[in-house]
Amino acid sequence: MAVRAAVLPAIGSPLEITGIELPDPGPGQVRVRLAAAGVCHSDLSLSDGTMRVPVPAVLGHEGAGTVVSVGEGVDHVSPGDGVVLNWAPSCGACHACSLGEVWLCANALTGAAAVYARTTEGTDLHPGLNVAAFAEETVVSASCVLPVPDGVPLTDAALLGCAVLTGYGAVHHSARVRQGETVAVFGVGGVGLAALQAARIAGASKIVAVDVSAEKEELARAAGATDYVVASDTTAREIRGLTGKQGVDVAVECAGRAVTIRTAWDSTRRGGRTTVVGIGGKDQQVTFNALEIFHWGRTLSGCVYGNSDPARDLPVLAGHIRAGRLDLSALVTEHISLDGIPAAFENMLAGKGGRALVVF
Repeated sequence: MAVRAAVLPAIGSPLEITGIELPDPGPGQVRVRLAAAGVCHSDLSLSDGTMRVPVPAVLGHEGAGTVVSVGEGVDHVSPGDGVVLNWAPSCGACHACSLGEVWLCANALTGAAAVYARTTEGTDLHPGLNVAAFAEETVVSASCVLPVPDGVPLTDAALLGCAVLTGYGAVHHSARVRQGETVAVFGVGGVGLAALQAARIAGASKIVAVDVSAEKEELARAAGATDYVVASDTTAREIRGLTGKQGVDVAVECAGRAVTIRTAWDSTRRGGRTTVVGIGGKDQQVTFNALEIFHWGRTLSGCVYGNSDPARDLPVLAGHIRAGRLDLSALVTEHISLDGIPAAFENMLAGKGGRALVVF
């Protein structure tokens, strides 16, 4: 039986909502009926070629659903179980995995190169970032599914697969924000909103949200921002003004733009820390001079998937959700159908809203 999916026919082409044919799960595979899938800026980066993906492909990497069937050898989930999709499963054998840095696994995306389904016309399809969540159902490696933690609604759980693990991890694992520190978060999308909540959970004394849109202030403050700055040429100066002319201890950049990364760096105090979460293109060049690197003593670091280990971190996040400290629904500004994904892409390009959530 065919299921509907959002297919990227070629890099730079618009998504097509069409029918696809899925095989039964083979050994070590799981078939999942999607409950919800988040529309992430990384999906936009895949569609425009900023990140490379084999095409034609079904995009979508942030999702949750119910197990329909399992292949031979799968014993950690069963039909009827609620699962979170993990788009970057670790192999456990490469150099990064041996160091415990599973978010840098060299083999995490090998599954994305495989053919996993076909259109109803017979065209081979690849699973974008392994899991192909922009579809009513998908077939994935068993390593790509994790049981939904107790107490987390299945639809909300979709956000755990990328936005929350990334935003929370950027604050707690990469930047390592400490009680009483000051934090600035650049970019108030799904990941940025998760980072704001994470900074509040970490006990930051001042949390500054920065975005090009003044309309996102209410969203940012609801997530934990104590101050809001509309991005401009004076952003770094404004942030220093909010922090006794010192700058923040930590800046978290979620936009992936050269000017934003540079501004985030300029907004931190001497000895401050900047974590870059946003994914920018190769044409986005950030420059520093040698003297300022010495003088300011700041740290600039990249952050992949929030430096998270989903198996370790999902139970921690579930604890925050059950305690009311982490509100997943606050990240979502729009509930849409599968047909609404192209419009959600346009909203991301325009800098509108937080997370659009496809509800099946």
